[in-house]
Amino acid sequence: MSRQRAESRGSLGPDDEVMPYSDDETDDELAQSSDGEADELPPGAPHPPVEVRGSDVTWKVKANDRPYHHLPEFQKKVFLCFKKSKYSGNAIKTYKYNILTFIPLNLYEQFRRVANLYFLGLLILQIIPDITTLPWYTTLIPLVVVLGVTAIKDLVDDLARHRMDKEINNRKSEVLIDGRFQETKWRDIEVGDVVRLKKNDFIPADILLLSSSNPNSLCYVETAELDGETNLKFKMGLRVTDERLQEERQLAEFNALIECEEPNNRLDKFIGMMLWNRERYPLDLDNVLLRGCTVRNTEESHGVVIFAGADTKIMRNSGKTRFKRTKIDELMNYMVYTIFVLLLLVAAGLAIGHSFWYEEIGAKAWYLYDGKNDSTSYRGFLSFWGYIIVLNTMVPISLYVSVEVIRLGQSKFINWDLQMYCAEKDTPAKARTTTLNEQLGQIEYIFSDKTGTLTQNIMQFKKATIAGRCYGTHQAIPTLTLLVSPVDWSWNRDADRKFEFMDHSLVANVRSSKDKDAMEFFKLLSLCHTVMVESKEGELVYQAASPDEGALVTAARNFGFVFLSRTQDTITIREMDQEATYEMLALLDFNSDRKRMSIILKFPDGRIRLYCKGADTVIYERLSPNSRHKDTTQNALDTFANETLRTLCLCYKDIRIDEYEAWSRRHKEAQVTMVDREGALDRVYEQIESNLMLIGATAIEDKLQDGVPETIAKLAKADIKIWVLTGDKKETAENIGFSCSLLTDDMSIHYGEDVNEKLRIRQATRRTDPATYQRGKKESAQRFFTEPGKNALVITGGWLNEILYEKKKKRRRLRLRRLGKRPPPSSPQDGQPMNDWEKEMRQIDFVDMACECESVICCRVTPKQKANVVSLVKKYKKAVTLSIGDGANDVNMIKTADIGVGISGQEGMQAVMSSDYAFAQFRYLQRLLLVHGRWSYIRMCKFLRYFFFKNFAFTLVHFWYSFFSGYSSQVAYEDWFITLYNLCYSSLPVLLVGLLDQDVNDKLSLKFPKLYLAGQQGTLFNYRNFFVSLFHGIFVSLIIFFIPYGAFLQTMGQDGEAPSDYQSFAVVTATSLVFAVNLQISLDTSYWTFVNCFAVLGSIAIYFGIMFDIHSAGIHVIFPSVFTFTGVASNAMRQPYLWLTIILTVGISLLPVICIQFLHKSIWPSVGDRVQKNRKKYEMEIEEEEKKKAPTFQRGRRSRRSAYAFSHSRGYADLISSGRSIRRRPQPRSGPQDSIREVSHREAENI
Repeated sequence: MSRQRAESRGSLGPDDEVMPYSDDETDDELAQSSDGEADELPPGAPHPPVEVRGSDVTWKVKANDRPYHHLPEFQKKVFLCFKKSKYSGNAIKTYKYNILTFIPLNLYEQFRRVANLYFLGLLILQIIPDITTLPWYTTLIPLVVVLGVTAIKDLVDDLARHRMDKEINNRKSEVLIDGRFQETKWRDIEVGDVVRLKKNDFIPADILLLSSSNPNSLCYVETAELDGETNLKFKMGLRVTDERLQEERQLAEFNALIECEEPNNRLDKFIGMMLWNRERYPLDLDNVLLRGCTVRNTEESHGVVIFAGADTKIMRNSGKTRFKRTKIDELMNYMVYTIFVLLLLVAAGLAIGHSFWYEEIGAKAWYLYDGKNDSTSYRGFLSFWGYIIVLNTMVPISLYVSVEVIRLGQSKFINWDLQMYCAEKDTPAKARTTTLNEQLGQIEYIFSDKTGTLTQNIMQFKKATIAGRCYGTHQAIPTLTLLVSPVDWSWNRDADRKFEFMDHSLVANVRSSKDKDAMEFFKLLSLCHTVMVESKEGELVYQAASPDEGALVTAARNFGFVFLSRTQDTITIREMDQEATYEMLALLDFNSDRKRMSIILKFPDGRIRLYCKGADTVIYERLSPNSRHKDTTQNALDTFANETLRTLCLCYKDIRIDEYEAWSRRHKEAQVTMVDREGALDRVYEQIESNLMLIGATAIEDKLQDGVPETIAKLAKADIKIWVLTGDKKETAENIGFSCSLLTDDMSIHYGEDVNEKLRIRQATRRTDPATYQRGKKESAQRFFTEPGKNALVITGGWLNEILYEKKKKRRRLRLRRLGKRPPPSSPQDGQPMNDWEKEMRQIDFVDMACECESVICCRVTPKQKANVVSLVKKYKKAVTLSIGDGANDVNMIKTADIGVGISGQEGMQAVMSSDYAFAQFRYLQRLLLVHGRWSYIRMCKFLRYFFFKNFAFTLVHFWYSFFSGYSSQVAYEDWFITLYNLCYSSLPVLLVGLLDQDVNDKLSLKFPKLYLAGQQGTLFNYRNFFVSLFHGIFVSLIIFFIPYGAFLQTMGQDGEAPSDYQSFAVVTATSLVFAVNLQISLDTSYWTFVNCFAVLGSIAIYFGIMFDIHSAGIHVIFPSVFTFTGVASNAMRQPYLWLTIILTVGISLLPVICIQFLHKSIWPSVGDRVQKNRKKYEMEIEEEEKKKAPTFQRGRRSRRSAYAFSHSRGYADLISSGRSIRRRPQPRSGPQDSIREVSHREAENI
């Protein structure tokens, strides 16, 4: 089935190319757009310029004047009467504790955990003599161990944060202090300071660029830390500061006042004004260097700090640091509450039993008189608290510390995994948190960035079609394909050695100079662009506005057409070793509406020619009827696009001199118009870009990271849905969607307008038929897509706001504030939500619709919108979410998701610093989830089930014993056994299961992604499993108490002595319990190692060793009141009868478990059981597959999919044509093009 696509109705909705507003959009912007709603302007009418009104501006920065920013008018209240400056310092702080606050704060945080507070209360109860039934140390020792281990872990984590903060805050920059530049640490920089930056320096704060060593104060910056893109962006200073602020003395005298918007998170917007020498100068984002960027290709630049530290845009985009907890954590807490309720009920029942017993028996038996004349009810009250102490081990204190130890170990295994180590970047995987590992085994939705996450942001010239002939494909015998070697570029001294091309025939055609079309093709690529060039150590280095342009110019360079240099009005290239200079008459730059760029050149022989490259959709409309090869090129484009390559058509047009002169006059008029200048220029460009002659087309691969399609396919088999959230254009995002198999030919793709219409219909139906949709109903049973087949959603940020009412909501709030009254209620016909419930239902509808789709791609979305989409799915689907990204624009999304993953390496570290896990390649995600995540989940579930069981089995023996001890709160075991049971006798085997156990190995985990479903469904640990553990514990405690009790009843030992004393009974029950729980964990262990075996046997050996020691006469002599079981162990263990009792007890307690496990694996096997059963067969299959080395991902071969994704932003044409970036040639020029250049240059400087 061919893919269906909804027709775009751009005029009826938001612009797909425009990045929508964020929550920090200024009121001025909204006011302007709100006014525009009320008074719609006719098409082509002038829009009023945006100005910063002084009355609304509260952020004022004065250069070289630190005291100014501490004036009372800039103070804000911190606490009570204490105030401080509203301007943040430049130091950042991510740590939680310092030397003074560590102990009190850490203890406060730990005692916020209910279990710790409960045990503190128990400790206090045990100090009260009338209540205590156990020595105080039985609770104190485990509590101190738990608090100590957790505190050490928190301290280690916080010290790492301290080190990172210290490293950043202690970086050095040159700051102008007392009239000269001095090296200053970042933390000491303040708002208003003048800073000098050198090449390759990190930018320490948000800085207004004043001047630089480049012409016209141009400064190149790399924004990898912000958005993951490695291509350079340019910033420029104002003309006035460029001319007057080059020297140190001039900078020291600089005293301008900068008024601008308040600190916000908008990376794409800045509005301000500079007041200097009674003149006002407008400021915008092109004048600002943002923190997190790096200065490139600029030897020296100067600027004044306007936002520092927490006020910078990169920090504002980091979002709130949310405390993340796993689902198992929440479930575990609820289960502890359940246990606590059970404990209260059991203690209350036993206390009532004691009251009745004392009334009926205890008070009447003279030998039970204790010398106290307490009432029956008071004795029952004391018995209640006594049983709270005795049965306290039902709420396991060591549970939390054991969980922390397991999580720490699992985090180390992730760090040590060599299969997640990237040798190219020397980057291992890093678990930056130790609290979320098992959640990795429950992921249902993944939200991924595109640039730098799915792709490498590296473009490669792969194929071309020239004059109807395709190049770049192998026409070789299939078996010999591997023998085809890349082209040898040694004949070209200027070639980029990293460039690879496989088709030798195209090189031969170009080198022979016989194929004129091929020569013209590469000449166009070397001339028609806005790339800047510089020479580094004899090598040419190209700086392009987009990676696409860089790839095309590099391709031309390797084929012998080398772009060498450019001035304001010339371009010099080397054509097959012949240097030629062309006069540039006009440069018609790319933008998202035109989807093409052109250049008009005067050749050395006097000819005038226009070269143009652009999307096939716009180029074909402008081709001459006489143009050849249209059909063959169209077929090639279809083939390239179907292979998800980014295609671009190349064409030319010869222009007569009189035609050019007439056009240049119109061009000049359009350049100086004050009304809709961009529209006027576009219309003039249209006139000259017509009757074009087609040369051919290029095909560029937006190189995916290794293994991305395979990873996505494997995660999809594990029923994990992947959504792509990106700031890129729709075409680019859709293109990549096909490349990585998120979108396929058999999917029906739905766009914003289609989605909006379906949601509007659902909303109208809900209003007309409210009975169908009750208020409390969160999910509707009706599906949005009733047709059979797969569906996908491709939606832009503008449509997202439209659908979720985000922008309209803020505009209404603004109007309400300005008018001072409530707006009238919406009518059902206006398409607006009538109340908050309707807005919530609209959001639910959108999430339901998106979740019905196989794939969702949100493009042109802001960082805030990325986080909003994640939170919507978390809120309405109650799903476990994971976000993965590599730039500062992904930080909010990473923090919002249940688990955040940062891609580390060349793209910047901002995302990594905010993430929970980090690695270098997207493909490692499958191993993180399907191997480490699944294992962690299985281990944690098995650990918790067993832990609850062993504690119930241990504690409930006291309950059964109470029926035979007058409900007197007497314990069934020795005190030291109670203290050491969870610490020494039963902790190590279960800890090792929690650390090392695995049902199948890593290769089988990846081969069978369906094994992952158990975690998503939460089947291995839930309330059902909890109650199974409870009843299992009750059964084992019954066996452990009543079989020894029956054996001891009316019994005589071998030596004629009765072994039925209380102390011998306590030893036998304790020994039976230790054997039973250690053998039970042996039955539950799937993966045996020497360490597991040693732990089980070692725990039993430790029990006997300690028991014989504390029952010895020697220790009783030293501490007679503490160690009272003198000689009991040696006496009891001499009796074969008691050993038979122990064997019988352990055997009966384990027999049902063995039978149930056998039946389950035989009759109702799980997916894991079936894989385990055929493990050897599957392992052999994997080995055979590895030997065969399956072929790499094959691209589809069906329908046309992608067209043009040429550039993410406007190119450098304004800079080139205005001469800002190039040193001007000293000699004057004449001719019509001179006047065009001069006007452009003058006008650009006056703006």
